[in-house]
Amino acid sequence: MEKVYDKCCGIDVHKKLIVACFKCGKKQEVREFGATTRELLKLADWLGSGGCEMVAMESTASYWKPLYNILESSGLNAMVVNARHMKAVPGRKTDVKDAEWIADLLQHGLLQASYIPDKDQRELRELVRYRKSLVGERTRELNRLQKMLEGANIKLSGTVSDINGKSARSILEYILTGESFDDAKYDEMYGNKIIAHNLKATKEQIIDDLNGIISPLQRKMMRTLLKHLDELNSHIHELDDDIDSFMKPEEKQASAAIQDVTGIGNTSAQAVISVIGTDMGRFPDDAHIASWAGLCPGENESAGKRKSGKTRKGNALLRETLVNCAHAAVKNKKSYFYAQFMRISAHRGKKRAYVAVAHSMLVAIYHILKDGVVFKDLGADYYNQFNKERKIKAYLKKLKALGWEDSAAGQPA
Repeated sequence: MEKVYDKCCGIDVHKKLIVACFKCGKKQEVREFGATTRELLKLADWLGSGGCEMVAMESTASYWKPLYNILESSGLNAMVVNARHMKAVPGRKTDVKDAEWIADLLQHGLLQASYIPDKDQRELRELVRYRKSLVGERTRELNRLQKMLEGANIKLSGTVSDINGKSARSILEYILTGESFDDAKYDEMYGNKIIAHNLKATKEQIIDDLNGIISPLQRKMMRTLLKHLDELNSHIHELDDDIDSFMKPEEKQASAAIQDVTGIGNTSAQAVISVIGTDMGRFPDDAHIASWAGLCPGENESAGKRKSGKTRKGNALLRETLVNCAHAAVKNKKSYFYAQFMRISAHRGKKRAYVAVAHSMLVAIYHILKDGVVFKDLGADYYNQFNKERKIKAYLKKLKALGWEDSAAGQPA
């Protein structure tokens, strides 16, 4: 088998132990290092002095990150590889054997490198992921608040649409004082527009909804929860400012460009750019980036029969962000994504339809960033432009099957 690298190193990464196998032609040397910065610098010096051409390691949890950073700063070429792509032969499971196996595969060019962005983009992605975690925690806290209110028989969610808004917060602050919500208080809040004027509920119904039975313990828990919500909101706003100031001008420009796609807002656009970057040259075509994101059907065919088309595991942040955007996009009934969703969900189900819409959105984003084109929505009547006569005949056939008859109805004009 042809050798691609004459001098290369395979590394088995653990939390506190690094096992490296350095191959130089037919010779090899195995050494063990710790996971501290001092030990990793020793490893980098050893590989640099030996003229190592390429280093390969498994993507083990987050333990590969400090090693990759040290190798990158030392000017050494390194690749991170999916562990599923280099399973060892059965019976070879030791740290030394794993390192030797990785080095052997690397030497013969049998490893496929994972996409690792540059350091600035990795840091931007960390900010975006942390903001996503805090937003998720805020949502969980709001769900807890809703459960507490239901336990106290206060139907606040039936009165206001957003229990995290200013109106809901003002109502909650008053309820937690222990005072009853009566006609006078309603008139005061209604006059100050704390209670919206366009609510369908009547005055009597709103008063009944906001009068419950709150125990002292429940009141204390709600105050603690509201305090935590304020802290989370403050951290999220701070992270929004940090992300905006950390993004480069070309990233801000790309983020603004992809917001033209139906269903994508500023926060989602920042998340997408933090994952895929602005240079689409690393992805050969739109099918490649869709596969990398896990937003296309999997290939599973044997003996001419197509089996399960389950999607592969792609980038979790990108996939989840685009699926959420797909949920927003299909709400616009004048958009192409709505037509696509209705067409696919009828025979494949809603979940697959959302993934298909997310796939179309990613393809549009790819061409916007690569070709510099402007997004143009094809419209909800896009599919109606094809095979009109055949569709009319099919609908007439269904109507006749249901018993409809019209002698004046002939062939379509």
